[in-house]
Amino acid sequence: MRSLPLADPGTPPTSGPWALLWWLARRQWGILLVAVLLGVTVFASQAVTPYIVGRAVDDGLEHGFGPELWRACASLLALGLVVIVAGALTHRFEIANWLRAAFTSSQLVGRTVSRSGHAITAELPTGEVVSAVANDALRIGEVYALAANFLGSLVAYGVVAVLMLRVSVPLGLVVILGLPTVAAALGLLVKPLQRRQAAQREASGRLTTLGADTVSGLRILRGIGGESVFTGRYRAQSQETRRRGVEVARTQSVLDALQVLLPGSFVVVLIWMGAHMAQAGTLTPGQLVATYGFAAFLAWPVQNATQTLQAATRAHIGAAKVIKVLQVVPSTGSEPGRAPLPPSHVPLVDEVSGLVVDAGRVLALVSADPDESARLATRLGRFDDLAERETPVRLGGVLLRDLDKDAVRARIVVAEATPQLFSGPLGGALDVHGSASRDDLLRVIATADAHDVLDSVPDGLDGDLPEKGRSLSGGQRQRVALARALLVDPEILVLVEPTSAVDAHTEARIAARLADARRGRTTLVVTASPLVLDHVDEVAFLQDGVVVARGQHDELLDDPAYREVVGRRMDEEALAR
Repeated sequence: MRSLPLADPGTPPTSGPWALLWWLARRQWGILLVAVLLGVTVFASQAVTPYIVGRAVDDGLEHGFGPELWRACASLLALGLVVIVAGALTHRFEIANWLRAAFTSSQLVGRTVSRSGHAITAELPTGEVVSAVANDALRIGEVYALAANFLGSLVAYGVVAVLMLRVSVPLGLVVILGLPTVAAALGLLVKPLQRRQAAQREASGRLTTLGADTVSGLRILRGIGGESVFTGRYRAQSQETRRRGVEVARTQSVLDALQVLLPGSFVVVLIWMGAHMAQAGTLTPGQLVATYGFAAFLAWPVQNATQTLQAATRAHIGAAKVIKVLQVVPSTGSEPGRAPLPPSHVPLVDEVSGLVVDAGRVLALVSADPDESARLATRLGRFDDLAERETPVRLGGVLLRDLDKDAVRARIVVAEATPQLFSGPLGGALDVHGSASRDDLLRVIATADAHDVLDSVPDGLDGDLPEKGRSLSGGQRQRVALARALLVDPEILVLVEPTSAVDAHTEARIAARLADARRGRTTLVVTASPLVLDHVDEVAFLQDGVVVARGQHDELLDDPAYREVVGRRMDEEALAR
């Protein structure tokens, strides 16, 4: 059995739920086949047991404690050992199949989300994506866990039918005809159950989305007094989800009751017929005992078949939801790169603005509109191929959208203004490739002036950060993100407002160290801070989306518009102090 998570979850079909489920089955055919063979062994052994017991009863009544009885006892002991060993192994492989399918589905969703960029949020609500991992993947895995019992039950049904025909043709016909009738009657409830489960899943997805949106905007809601409105909406959707869940439970309870009633009625009929045949002398006592054993045993395959049918229904619904996520077209890299990769140390050019980021230079970008400069910087990282058709960017004369996306990501790194940190060890949060030494980590921490982060996190680099780095201040999170970007050490590094959340003294130290660390490496820093502008090689001034001036910071101060932008930033820093 391969360890999880998988190194490569594969490329699944997205034509439909059954295609995805069949693809997953083929991906884990080895452990699935072993589980099925073990399940068949367990059920076949238990199906044969009543027949041997019946033979033992008849042999004991006829011959007493003779060799025939002892052979029957030995056979029962051997079957018991087979059931014990095979049953334990079956359970292990059932869980392995469940986890393999569930984790593969989760990995596929996670990979799609990580590659899709903003396209995923544009096409699907957050709740749908979360539910695909938290609920649907587990439902998909469940059907593979039940496969061994289901197929084993079918084999057991065939074995019992053959043995019952050997005991009595009428009783055998009751088994052959009666059991499918019971299963078909139970199957009639599966269709309405499927509809109600699908409705409940939709309601649950909307509830998750509403909850995620409310939590993410809670601060804004409180500020505008809209918290009670969204609370009411969440309450109403919660009640709708509860109502849908009650409908599912109502149908499920009827199905569960019939799972007991119908097989129980089948057992009663079979025993009634067997008792009358024994009384008439056409059935021996041992055969009557075997008939009862068969009847009691057959309730289990019926229950397994119904349970598998329900699981398959839930898996079908879950697979449909997962496919919705997998069908999202990534905002970048949906088509393979067509152009050869340019050589190293070539300029990066934004054609719309006229910005040229020369190789080996530390360039600052200043704009009166921070959002405008941030958008330009983001374009340089190729995050949206469709948008780039309107705002083309070239690396060494080649359009970024024509290059292999992974190659672009390796050469150009954009660190945005709002840092994203994940839970886990601080060292792991910094070293995204897992290849840096401790000295490398300490070096970039020093460059980002983030020593206080080491002191605030218990156990330093080995200490754990909570989700989104909540234990850190805004300035600390920003410096951790800066250190992470510096550790990657790409050929071209684009930093968007890397010091906006720190005080002036810290910013001055970072500015000097950052310029020294990236000297000779292509770097663009989006900022209007004079403390940073004093240390860069050159400054580009952006107005109305176009670079209107370039030069040293001191030289550009002669431009009134540039002086106004920088002066405004100085006033903001003075007020902050």
